Amino acid sequence: MDKWLRNTNVVRIVALVISILLWVVVHMEETNISGSSPLRQREETINNVAITTKYDETHYHISSMSPANVQIILSGKESAVKKVTASNTYQIELDLTQVGKGDHQLALKPVGFPTDVEVQIVPRTVHVIIEELQMKEVPVVINVKGTPSAGLKAGQPIVKPNKVYITAQTSKLEQIENVRGEVSVDKAQSAVTKQVKLQAFDKDGKEVAVNMNPSVVDVEVPITSPFQTIPLQLKISGEPPKGFAISMVTQNPDKVTVYGTQDVVDRLEFYQGPQLNIQDIKETKEYSLDIPLRNKVTQLDPAKVSVKVEIVPSITRALENVPITIIGANENYVTKVTTPESAQLNITVEGAPAIIEQMKVQDVQAILDVSNLPPGKHELKVALNLPTYVKLGLPQEVKATVEISEKAAANTAVKAANP
Repeated sequence: MDKWLRNTNVVRIVALVISILLWVVVHMEETNISGSSPLRQREETINNVAITTKYDETHYHISSMSPANVQIILSGKESAVKKVTASNTYQIELDLTQVGKGDHQLALKPVGFPTDVEVQIVPRTVHVIIEELQMKEVPVVINVKGTPSAGLKAGQPIVKPNKVYITAQTSKLEQIENVRGEVSVDKAQSAVTKQVKLQAFDKDGKEVAVNMNPSVVDVEVPITSPFQTIPLQLKISGEPPKGFAISMVTQNPDKVTVYGTQDVVDRLEFYQGPQLNIQDIKETKEYSLDIPLRNKVTQLDPAKVSVKVEIVPSITRALENVPITIIGANENYVTKVTTPESAQLNITVEGAPAIIEQMKVQDVQAILDVSNLPPGKHELKVALNLPTYVKLGLPQEVKATVEISEKAAANTAVKAANP
């Protein structure tokens, strides 16, 4: 023994063992003083634990779940229970993957808890209402706000895409009145282009939260001068040579959009286009003509017009008993046609066969203007209003004689003739 004690290594080992034993004794005393032990059973209550739902969110929606939070009671070894309360990895799960739409009373399941911890959920079941999601295509409405720079106006917004798909439960889809966004054009001098976030609204103008695809669209609002689309009027001058006539004139377009200040645009009922001279043309021809700017109009769309003039050999036809109409007669005088006595004309007309063959006497107006003429006999030129592309068959000046007399003198002459 003495020999061992004199051995330095042995002494060191003994000292180390004694030190370890002293540390164990001290540690056990501290543990006993605190009154706890890793092997001791413990129960812990946790309130307001949120329920985690598991379901197909692309086809279903949970419209109601009661309760939304539960209480859990944990039982087990103290160390294990402490681990649970110190971590955030556990969940109380409601598995809806095997149920469809409708009302359900379903059990909750603890997930992520240690196997040596007993979990009690209060309440154990929840009442849940599941609705099936539906898809609906809805047009996009863009509200244009503000006023562009002076003399300009905002055009119709161009939306891409102009329709979106809304996915929601049926009850919510039925509330939706429209989907809209807003673009400001205040003081704009050129087209306004931007991406616009959309919102769904009900009939009362309240926003409805739904899943929208896409939820952002591209919008362009044209900024232009005031404009309107009106008929385009062509002026045809000249005539085909003798023996030929215009059968038809067609133009494309027949309307034009004019741009200018608001007062200029508002007073236009039609736009006078280019003049086309067909003097001595003997065959059908097509023309492409520039439309001139007139009357402070700043822009035209389109700026050209295509014109086709169909020329055919002409025919003549006699029209008899065309009545003469007197205009401008003074109500204090009696005015009548004396030559011709019938107050009717016989004329010859010339034009394209398709037009001449369909003409009637009623298509011709023979007018005598007696405005401001004194009593007496007057030989006057008869103004003939003929259908478009029809002319007199012979170079002739049609005249008629009218007699204007006072009504009193006319009545005396009638009495003398009938005593």
